[in-house]
Amino acid sequence: MQLSDRIGRRMKLQDLHVLLTVVQAGSMGKAAQRLNSTQPAVSRSIAELEHALGVRLLDRHRQGIAPTAYGRALLNGGVAVFDELRQAVKNIEHIADPASGDVRIGSSHALGASFVSAVIDKLSRRYPRIVFHVMATQFDELHHALNERHVDFLIAPRVGLFADDQLGFETVYNDSYAVMAGARNPWAGRRRIELAKLLDEPWALPPPESLLGAIAMEAFRRSGSRFPRATVFTAPGDVRMSLLMTGRFLTISPTSVLRFPTRRMEIKILPVELPIADVPTGIVTLKNRTLSPVAQLFIDCAREVALAKGR
Repeated sequence: MQLSDRIGRRMKLQDLHVLLTVVQAGSMGKAAQRLNSTQPAVSRSIAELEHALGVRLLDRHRQGIAPTAYGRALLNGGVAVFDELRQAVKNIEHIADPASGDVRIGSSHALGASFVSAVIDKLSRRYPRIVFHVMATQFDELHHALNERHVDFLIAPRVGLFADDQLGFETVYNDSYAVMAGARNPWAGRRRIELAKLLDEPWALPPPESLLGAIAMEAFRRSGSRFPRATVFTAPGDVRMSLLMTGRFLTISPTSVLRFPTRRMEIKILPVELPIADVPTGIVTLKNRTLSPVAQLFIDCAREVALAKGR
């Protein structure tokens, strides 16, 4: 009998779900608890899968259970299978009620508080029953979340980690970077400022190991200036914006934080020329992954918001 026939006749979706749970839990016993089942029933499901495929899927050792190469290959496909089923259910729900549904978005803290919030505001006015789940975190965690299908797509700048050939990228707008200060800062009234003259000012900067921190460091390097002795290092952009409003601190940030969702008059862009190219910001998706109609509505709305604010 061909392998494809064995799968069609003998491989059960429930058994695949059991395998995924066992690997996530690390043991048969813990998996049984999560599944509200018994350990013999879990073992039986794994044995039936192994018999259907003719290969060993799990290795048992003192620390618990780990997938074999065969098991890992099946798990990779299994994640996609369950994701496609979820998307199919979402499609059915959307057909039954086109104005509702869930969408899961991954983004950085800065984009979550600016562009993503602007899109949510616009789309939720049109479809008040849509539920938005926003995961705002570091880019390496976002990459993992997308690969594991914990989010539908990312709103993110096009950076190195998105060179992955399994990912698709659509530019929505190009983001520039600028030196910013509070409206009451003495530098806010100047017409032209050299970056070197600001080095001894109080700075609130993103951590150097972050993407935005690396961009800031590169700006000083290309300007021929030393990196300033920052008073504050913090990743969340809202913390830096709050410090700017005291009238003392400076920062480097994407200009989009002042455009989305509404213009922030209390923050000023200083007339400092930064030798940094604009960075495309857009939608990152898994290639060959079916998106739900609600996720597509969000993407369409994202294009509208970017176009209205000017690319």
